[in-house]
Amino acid sequence: MVRISGSGLASLAQSLTKRRLLPRRAHFVSFHDSDDTVIDRGLALYFPAPASFTGEDVLELHCHGSPVVVEMLLKRVFQLGARPAQPGEFSRRAFLNGKLDLAQAEAIAALIESTSEQAVRAAGRSLEGEFSRRIQALVEELTLLRVQVEAAIDFSDEDIDFIAEGDVSQRLEKVLVQLRAVQSSARQGHLLQQGMTVVIAGKPNAGKSSLLNRLAQRDAAIVTHLPGTTRDLLRETIQIDGMPLHVIDTAGIRQGGDVIEQEGMRRAREAMQQADRILLVEDAASPGREETGVRLPSAIPLTRIKNKIDLTRHKPGMQETGAETVICLSAKTGAGLEDLRRHLKTCMGFDAEAEDTVAARRRHLEALQRAGDHLIQAGEELAAGRALELVAENLRLAQQSLGEITGELTTEDLLGRIFSEFCIGK
Repeated sequence: MVRISGSGLASLAQSLTKRRLLPRRAHFVSFHDSDDTVIDRGLALYFPAPASFTGEDVLELHCHGSPVVVEMLLKRVFQLGARPAQPGEFSRRAFLNGKLDLAQAEAIAALIESTSEQAVRAAGRSLEGEFSRRIQALVEELTLLRVQVEAAIDFSDEDIDFIAEGDVSQRLEKVLVQLRAVQSSARQGHLLQQGMTVVIAGKPNAGKSSLLNRLAQRDAAIVTHLPGTTRDLLRETIQIDGMPLHVIDTAGIRQGGDVIEQEGMRRAREAMQQADRILLVEDAASPGREETGVRLPSAIPLTRIKNKIDLTRHKPGMQETGAETVICLSAKTGAGLEDLRRHLKTCMGFDAEAEDTVAARRRHLEALQRAGDHLIQAGEELAAGRALELVAENLRLAQQSLGEITGELTTEDLLGRIFSEFCIGK
């Protein structure tokens, strides 16, 4: 299919098909070259503005799939005044013409890139406007809060306590709770779309490379009985029920080692800092010495893997110990590996019953985080009795961050970066 968007497409269509096309009707036509010879026969559909995807005139030409036919048809369309679309230009025009907000436009790219049913459903919810409606609800609550705070500032000389009467602190806390819920949904959607990066860490000879090979279902890493076999980062992307999982095997962490091994350990620590989750592999056959020398970043979620249970009396399975998950398995025999796969699916947001996950990109998560930080700052200033102007400014900045998600507040440079990631036809 060749899709054209712009103005004056009725005359272009008539020159190409030698027919007057009725709006929103499929016509079986001949596509004519400049000398009136027939290039191909197919379907033509004409959507006059503003009732189209882009809000402009849109012409769709359905031809046979021969690359030569398509090239000839494109050549004729260009002769009639069209030009090749830029990446994401159709979606960008739809956004600029008010047919979609920015979050919905980005959901189109997310839908195309989806690799699982869960990711498709999350992208579909965003495309239907679910993500945007949640953001708009937060913006409306913030607007009401700002009205109250600004009123208190404007009428500070009057004997009216707007802050106490409006119960601003409680409403602020309520907005923050709602924001956290949206953040959680968006974070899961981002993991579904982009996948989760998991770093396998631990001491030498704990079985890290063997675990990578089991997950990848091939001999991706060299496995020996000698400590320090893995000296650099080894990356594998695997699929778990269609969801991408980026696994990084790292050098064993221990005291000492030569220069190359020391560099490998430095890279391992750096990879852990950037991971979505750490799998800390421990040798269950050698208890009491697992964590020596392994310093873990506190902000990264951790799953503790007790490996080599084939050499012990441990039974395969998963246990939740407080905030920590412990999985007993054998990378050698595969016992307990399904528990690990189920755990990783849960971490990535795999939930057949989930109905609130929305597709989100990194910039959405960053904007939500900034909004949350400003709300927390506003609450602290309000509780400390500081100047209301500071509270009002943080509320304004929080609202501005949320506006960046839907495109209410954006720049031409930001739009260029966003739509440059789209494919040509969208």
